[in-house]
Amino acid sequence: MENKLTTEQASDYDDLEQMNTFELLVNMNNEDKTVPNAIEKAIPAIEKLVDAIYSKMDKGGRLFYIGAGTSGRLGVLDASECPPTYGVTDDLVIGLIAGGDIALRKAVENAEDDATLAWKDLQKFNINKNDVLIGIAASGTTPYVIGGVKKARENNIVTGCITCNANSPLSLEVDHAIELIVGPEFVTGSTRMKAGTAQKLALNMISTTVMIKLGRVKGNKMVDMQPSNKKLVDRGVRMIMNELHIDKKTANNLLLTHKSVRKAIKAFNTIKK
Repeated sequence: MENKLTTEQASDYDDLEQMNTFELLVNMNNEDKTVPNAIEKAIPAIEKLVDAIYSKMDKGGRLFYIGAGTSGRLGVLDASECPPTYGVTDDLVIGLIAGGDIALRKAVENAEDDATLAWKDLQKFNINKNDVLIGIAASGTTPYVIGGVKKARENNIVTGCITCNANSPLSLEVDHAIELIVGPEFVTGSTRMKAGTAQKLALNMISTTVMIKLGRVKGNKMVDMQPSNKKLVDRGVRMIMNELHIDKKTANNLLLTHKSVRKAIKAFNTIKK
């Protein structure tokens, strides 16, 4: 009997152990090529969610992600990359995973099956109607995630989800459902593959677009990034040199003094006036 959840349906491939290395890689790559098409179909839904997020964050609200397993890890990853990339505080985009931070490295037994746990986790951050909550679950059936968004919605919090099944229980509990239908996985049920890739792409698009709309990018440059290593310092220096048409030593001193490209440029232009 075929499973109604496409993420659980049998792979289009069989006898994987009989394939050689090249065949395995080529077939996985062929499956991965289908993921951008699933994303493209979901762009109108992503747009509506992004605009809802921006509307809240522009007024001081925050963005929360909740998930379990791979989905949870992807949410935490996206949230953790916002401060160094865009110079925002680490309490602006918050990722929570069922079972807590230890679940980032090791599976926490039964954590995702508790429908009350996510709301308890969210309450620690005083989530409120000024914020937005996105539930991430490839299957769209994870109790931790469904319970969290359901309770959030009851408290007048804008909710969204990223799932890889159509009309899932999760989609029915949120204001903005993003459904990335990537089909059966190469290894049956292994949603860290195509489903995980699709979720990562969607998260990239959501957080990047929101940050651009919030003014965290100038032209195409990350002018608020945290210059926390040599590579980023060098990148920041080049940005300042190109923007202000000054020498490397002056640009480097500006960045070291003001700690961000935006502040360095502003300081230089203020002095110049």
